[in-house]
Amino acid sequence: MSRLEVTEKIITAKVTRGLKWADVAAKVGLSKEWVTAACLGQMTLDARQAGIVADYFGLSEEDQRWLMAVPYKGSLPTQVPTDPLIYRFYELISVYGTTFKELIHEEFGDGIMSAIDFKMDLVREPHDAGDRVNIQMSGKFLAYKTY
Repeated sequence: MSRLEVTEKIITAKVTRGLKWADVAAKVGLSKEWVTAACLGQMTLDARQAGIVADYFGLSEEDQRWLMAVPYKGSLPTQVPTDPLIYRFYELISVYGTTFKELIHEEFGDGIMSAIDFKMDLVREPHDAGDRVNIQMSGKFLAYKTY
């Protein structure tokens, strides 16, 4: 058994039983964005959270323990993503990454936006020309230190 196999079990249960990420998130009591990331193997659940997720998806006690293991984060199957939706985010960073960097440095100084002290909200935004994906990201600014 591995964390990847548990993720595959979760996705299988989601598809075959018609489950929704927002519903499991509501049971856990956290955002759909964070809980989805955890279910996909990118975050560590505590015992209470892992128990709720295991019950929701019909996982075993062994599977539940894997949900509490610290995962290998940021693991995509290829260096340049091939999935069209994920590739568009890669493209977004390729095109606007230097703009993000310049504007953050101009506003905050030399540092980074944390992906650890971070939150995200993804909502559907109705629009006459076709619905839009609205993603709001908020990460703590971490300045580089001199030593």
